[in-house]
Amino acid sequence: MKAHRDYRLTQLDELEAESIHIFREVAAEFEKPVIMFSGGKDSIVMLRLAQKAFYPARVPFPVLQVDTGYDFPEVLATRDGWVERLGARLIVASVEQAIADGVVDDDGKTSRNRLQIGTLLHAIEENGFTAAFGGGRRDEEKARAKERVYSHRDEFGQWDPKNQRPELWSVYNGQLHEGEHMRIFPLSNWTELDIWHYLRREQVEIPSIYFSHRRRVFERDGMLLTESDFNPLRSGETASERQVRFRTVGDLTLTGCVESDADTYDSIIDEISVARLTERGATRGDDRFSEAAMEDRKKMGYF
Repeated sequence: MKAHRDYRLTQLDELEAESIHIFREVAAEFEKPVIMFSGGKDSIVMLRLAQKAFYPARVPFPVLQVDTGYDFPEVLATRDGWVERLGARLIVASVEQAIADGVVDDDGKTSRNRLQIGTLLHAIEENGFTAAFGGGRRDEEKARAKERVYSHRDEFGQWDPKNQRPELWSVYNGQLHEGEHMRIFPLSNWTELDIWHYLRREQVEIPSIYFSHRRRVFERDGMLLTESDFNPLRSGETASERQVRFRTVGDLTLTGCVESDADTYDSIIDEISVARLTERGATRGDDRFSEAAMEDRKKMGYF
């Protein structure tokens, strides 16, 4: 007797289907969307989902990266590989160029991560984007936990957490007025562990720095930071070579790594399964400035 096929969806299948639905909904509803791309694992999962959503056609959106000038070379190489495979148009919004053009003011004290805000808003306005996909997840950080899948930004690119639109039964409200845009978060309901299970299943290219490797690092404010010309050692600090990997990527002057021997998807999943901190809480210096650091940045237009 022939066994019946099991048509039940796994958790990953359900998350994938929801995200693909969001991509298609935005393509149908908004005039000019763009995919924001940091080069990190969440961004890569977004690209993979977008690829599936419109296959066999090309992804119908350009890819926008805000280049801090302090990005990891491995991340930029992965970005270029993905853009080439997708046949997508890459738009790079450079913080360096924004400083040179007077779009943002570099006072020598503000981090490149924070200077991304004005650079990003300028790129959205200049290109006339009406919707911008971001890879934020609710489990990353409490401000992101508040945000909706369709997250409204006013004509100044700002977010009002006290005035968000309800999304009952996954019904999204994409209405915009002149100059406004929407941030779209198709991974809102995913967790860090879901992301890694999905990457293992899909076997797609991610930056090598996510896997354990030897690196010269130094300790600052309880984090292990990469030794770099952008990150000069302060008095009393010393660098040494250690076995590390990154749980998140970003401006290398603020993105810490963790000591780890996890060099495969399976070993990373084992490691994260018992982790007590999210990747942002463990390794992102820009989230440590205050209790509301992320929410304050998001109100100003950060992604």
